[in-house]
Parts: sequence; structure tokens; C-alpha cells
Amino acid sequence: MKVAIFSSKKYERPFLNSANEQHSHELVFLEPRLTPTTSALAAGFPAVCVFINDDLGRDTLEAIAAGGTRLVALRCAGFNNVDLEAASELGLTVVRVPAYSPYAVAEHAVGLILMLNRKLSRAYNRVRDDNFSLEGLLGFDLHGSTVGIVGTGKIGLCFAHIMNGFGCHLLACDPHENSEVSALGATYVDLPQLLSQSDIVSLHCPLLPSTYHLINADTLQQLKRGAMLVNTSRGGLIDTPAAIAAIKSGTIGYLGIDVYEQEDELFFEDRSDTIIQDDTFQLLQSFSNVVITAHQAFFTRNALENIASTTLANITDIERGKPCLNQVQFA
Repeated sequence: MKVAIFSSKKYERPFLNSANEQHSHELVFLEPRLTPTTSALAAGFPAVCVFINDDLGRDTLEAIAAGGTRLVALRCAGFNNVDLEAASELGLTVVRVPAYSPYAVAEHAVGLILMLNRKLSRAYNRVRDDNFSLEGLLGFDLHGSTVGIVGTGKIGLCFAHIMNGFGCHLLACDPHENSEVSALGATYVDLPQLLSQSDIVSLHCPLLPSTYHLINADTLQQLKRGAMLVNTSRGGLIDTPAAIAAIKSGTIGYLGIDVYEQEDELFFEDRSDTIIQDDTFQLLQSFSNVVITAHQAFFTRNALENIASTTLANITDIERGKPCLNQVQFA
């Protein structure tokens, strides 16, 4: 099958080409994001392969369907950027990669926690400047701290295992309790109780209408004062202006994010020679107790191998008319 791969980067192409050796699809790598403006590039391709920040709204889907596209292959787990209703109406099949490396994302969340707690970036820069003072670098023991895990699927479970290894007390919140998380000694509670009792809150839930701005001005009032908030899931889980107000007031003591609600126009590109026009993002960067990474939690060799192999297998299944377990259904 001829596949247009949008938002493609040099670092992922070797993995996709290697995985394609057993499928023999015709892969055409395109650097632009798929949007209504760039949708003409998909003309003549039965399949498009897209990533997290591609725009699969109704306008884009109508345009690519008119150009002959019938398959949308997501090389990511989340599908909140896809208008599934429009896809269904247009007869487009949507497939995804539900699990590529939960360990990668969970481990990155822990990295953000350690960075924030022990001020590792500040300490590293000081030593490079021959400044060996410890002033302002005081942290706290993770051992004995209470960690709240919001979302206990595969990533949340991996994260729970790691924090349990640190000797943390675990609280969990999820509509569907995970017995493996409970077996680690975690206690399932509602969100207000988790927020009020946790020293660290880590978000591992999908972005759905029910979880959009899960962390907002109201729920932040329930947060334990000075707690650490970490988000490696989706930017839309946090109302950023509300979080900024909570940082200023001291309600949020530390914020670590690998995702940002308005990241579409920022992440995955080198913008070091441009003036960032997003004032909210610039304000976030100004706080000394905030650490931001650019959606790299998934970014391990293992994850890229799994993403590539699953994506190509999904495309082959659809091409051959076989049932695909990774097909996204419009409910």
C-alpha cells in the first residue's frame, strides 16, 4: 500500500524502513504536519500515517477522503486529535498503536520528579560554572512520600511499580481499578482525596471529554499545598492558566510537564532562532520550579521499534482485509 507519512523525522525513518522490510509498503516520508492546509499532499495515497500533533479534524478528513485516502494509521496511542465521527461518516478506517513502551513514559515521569525534587539541572549548571554551593538545592526523600497516580492503565502500572520501589505510599484514581496496582499496596480513592493527600501527583490518563482540564481552578483548590504535579500524558488534562495561578500562590510547589495543551505549534521542531509567540508557555518557562520537556517521554529506541512494527502490521491487516485489533471504533 502507498502510505504518506506525515510529521516524519529523520530519527524514526530507519525504524519504519526496517519494520517495512516484511511488509513491502511504499512509504513516502513528508515533514509537514497533516492539516487542512497540507491535506493536498495526501492526494493519491490510500493511507496516511500520522502522529500526535497532526490535525485530523473534519476539514482534514474530508479533504484526504476526497483525495482517495481510506486509512488513517496513527503511530501513537492517543486519538484525541481525530474526529472519529467524521471518519466514520467518510468511511475512513482509523488504527493506532495502543502500547509501544509504557516503561518509557513511566520512567520519564520519574525523571521529571527527580529533576524537580533534587534540582538536578540547576546543580549541573552550577558545577559547570565551578559553583559548588548547595544553597537552594534542598530536596526531600521520595521514600515515605505519598504519590497519587491518576490513571492506572499500563503506564500508570509501570509508574506504580517504580514508585513502590522507592518506598512511596501509593494512592490511585481510576474508574476501573487495576488489581495489579492494588497488589502493590495502592489505595484507590476519589480525585479530591488523592489531590489533598499526595505529595506528588502524576497524570497517566487519556484525554477524553471527561478528563479535559481535569486539573483546573476548582480541583487545584483540593491539591495539598506545595505538592508536585507531573503530566506525561496529554496537555489538555491541565488548565494551564489555572496551573500558573496555582504556582504563583504556592499551591503547586513543583510542576513537571512533557506535554502542553498548545504544543502543536511548538514541539518537535527547532525554534531556537524564532521568537516564541505563546506568552503562556513563556511564562511557564520563567518559573524556577517548573521543568518542561518537549513530548519526549515516549522517545526510546524500544518504543520507536514497537511503534514502527505495530504501525506497519496495522496497515497490512487493513490492506488484506483482516481484523485489526488496533482499529479505533467510533462509539
